[in-house]
Amino acid sequence: MVEYLPVLIFAVVAALFPVVGRLASAFMQWLTGVRKPEVVKLQAYECGIRPEMGARERFSIRYYVLALLFVVFDVEAIFLFPWAILYDKLLLFGLVEMAIFLGILVLGYFYAWKKGALEWA
Repeated sequence: MVEYLPVLIFAVVAALFPVVGRLASAFMQWLTGVRKPEVVKLQAYECGIRPEMGARERFSIRYYVLALLFVVFDVEAIFLFPWAILYDKLLLFGLVEMAIFLGILVLGYFYAWKKGALEWA
């Protein structure tokens, strides 16, 4: 059971983290006397510029699809770094594996392009 001690410590710290944060926040509110935030603090943050619309406005699904595609291709770029570092050790096997990986991603890119996910109109 001693092997599970680090897991237990991690679980206790993970459980206490939000509790301690909430208690610290309540203590700071009590200490400073701030009970109700100002109207400006409740507005959406837009670099000091007055908001043009509310924070709960609806957006087109195209923004979410584009963001998801960005994340997919960003993760793909992250996978290229270890391959580039170990390229001389992986030899032909590494080259073929990366060609397959990039081929699948290029097919996904063309699929998204043909479906119109990359168009803004």
